Amino acid sequence: MSENLAWSCQGCNAHKYSKTEGWDAATGRKAPLFHPRNHRWREHFVWSDDTTIVIGTTPTGRATVEELKLNREPVVNLRRVLVNAKLHPPPEMP
Repeated sequence: MSENLAWSCQGCNAHKYSKTEGWDAATGRKAPLFHPRNHRWREHFVWSDDTTIVIGTTPTGRATVEELKLNREPVVNLRRVLVNAKLHPPPEMP
């Protein structure tokens, strides 16, 4: 499904595979995963105060954080390094 393709790191891509939805722990229901062409990042996610953790603020955001394991330790450590180099967080996403 080419409409389900987007640029991502190998780890996120491996966790997503062909999934289009995941479980939202807050509601106990399935929710569609974030689609970068159809959704706005800021409507589903915020950064933690130190900008190293992605926090889902909607069912779609929470399901995406969980399914793609967006806060796995190596990624959080990379964000920490990028913050120190003043290369993170990225400019506001659409």
